[in-house]
Amino acid sequence: MPSIHELLLDSATIGILWEATLQTLYMVSVSLFLSVLLGAPLGVLLATSRRGELFEMPWFQVVVGPAVNAARSVPFIILAVAIIPFTRLVAGTSIGTTAAIVPLTVAAVPFLARIVEGAVREVDAGLVEAAQAMGARPLQVVFKVLLPEALPGLIHGITLALVAMIGYSAMVGAVGGGGLGDLGIRYGYQRFRPDVMIAVVVVLVALVQGLQTLGDWLARKADKRNIQ
Repeated sequence: MPSIHELLLDSATIGILWEATLQTLYMVSVSLFLSVLLGAPLGVLLATSRRGELFEMPWFQVVVGPAVNAARSVPFIILAVAIIPFTRLVAGTSIGTTAAIVPLTVAAVPFLARIVEGAVREVDAGLVEAAQAMGARPLQVVFKVLLPEALPGLIHGITLALVAMIGYSAMVGAVGGGGLGDLGIRYGYQRFRPDVMIAVVVVLVALVQGLQTLGDWLARKADKRNIQ
């Protein structure tokens, strides 16, 4: 068992921990922004492209649906290694915090697309029919009916994706991605520093708890059923 003195972080280690936390927040926030930018339109199309729906494109379901499922089925650590050539092409390198954004985004886009699809499909079809009866065009239905009505579910889904991406960011440390995962592996595991490993776990848990609480609060605020 390590002594209490071995579990106390010195100032230099605290500085490294703070830097690793900032790296994790950077890669996760940028990856989340990109995945929402790419995954949200994809999810909306998956939810509205069947026969008789707003953007009727049966071929889209046949081609893109299985591709999204296939991408979601690949374990993240394998995906991160498999797309190293693509990461190097996009980021100019396959090592570092910025390079880690590429596999994080690639993994999050299909995950987020399915979340958006599920949230949009839960919207009452009667609201869509009423909007169409009043002459609303498909894009107007999406931005004025579907997305506003699905907002609580979207917030919950994005929060879930964000929590998953924090876990992914820790795993990407195993392939030189930087951040808390890299710190835990290089300092905590390889250098036999239980204090560092415990600190990394505590920070990761605190991040997840804080973001989950914030997401739940925002979802409640966006839910019209909670408005008195």
